[in-house]
Amino acid sequence: MEAPAARGGERMRLRVVAVVVVLAMAAATARAQLQVGYYDTLCPAAEIIVQQEVSKGVSGSPGTAAGLLRLHFHDCFVRGCDGSVLLDSTPGNQAEKDAAPNSSLRGFEVIDAAKTRLEQACYGVVSCADVLAFAARDALALVGGSSYQVPAGRRDGNVSVAGETNGNLPPPTANVNQLNQIFGSKGLSQAQMVALSGAHTVGMAQCSSFSSRLYSYGTNGGKDPSMDPAYLATLSTQCPQSGASQPVAMDPVTPNTFDTNYYANVAANRGLLASDQALLADNSTAAQVLGYTTSPGTFQTDFASAMVAMGAIGVLTGNQGTIRTNCRVVG
Repeated sequence: MEAPAARGGERMRLRVVAVVVVLAMAAATARAQLQVGYYDTLCPAAEIIVQQEVSKGVSGSPGTAAGLLRLHFHDCFVRGCDGSVLLDSTPGNQAEKDAAPNSSLRGFEVIDAAKTRLEQACYGVVSCADVLAFAARDALALVGGSSYQVPAGRRDGNVSVAGETNGNLPPPTANVNQLNQIFGSKGLSQAQMVALSGAHTVGMAQCSSFSSRLYSYGTNGGKDPSMDPAYLATLSTQCPQSGASQPVAMDPVTPNTFDTNYYANVAANRGLLASDQALLADNSTAAQVLGYTTSPGTFQTDFASAMVAMGAIGVLTGNQGTIRTNCRVVG
């Protein structure tokens, strides 16, 4: 006879699967409401303007590309892709951008520059949420990623609450089950989660995001045994236990190139965050990780597809929401 705990675990798994299916259907409906070429007649220069401003920003600071990717991700995972991550805090409200998980977000000035030009060209037409989606796509292309068409027509939300980042953004300590739960709650599959994790092939992470792996791992403290010893020694030099938190390249080999080195690093036990290395500890995610190391074209295709799916999370369309003329201010 099957043990009660086993039956309970299976019921829980089936409930999670059911929730993911329902959310995936909702996401498909949202994607259907968005359109490629949405601004072709409403504001023909919209995507060109965003691309030009992203190009300026990345040429001046290559790390901006990773920042814009992360901005879009952090926007979509809290309240959906509604531009709420761009809103500034007010005396009565701490906004998402000032929550602890968002303290190192960057690229806001690129969005501001693009939005200023868009308002001059087509006042009150292009949403901040769409600017973020276009900017992420354009930033990706500038650092070696595959470009893709972005369905548009999102509208902006006017609510941004710092506390809502809790439980919605995956922590750097997450295991595969936790990652699946968070991504699944957004209607994204495990395969899409592994593909989107590849965004960590560009950009930086603060020492505080992984220092526990160097100095206080496990119940007795110490070093994370799953990390390559040579890599751990290097990181310990970059992030001394008594030192201040500082940025460290997510991919020490090609930090500003969108490639499959992230997966090669994870396969070699050189994933920076615990949530990165966790992908090798699960058989199904490990197979996808290893597959990407030998098939960069598949990764690029999967990543672009997952970005389109992510860009449809919880979107406001039609008469919902608004079009903010200043992305930092409710209006």
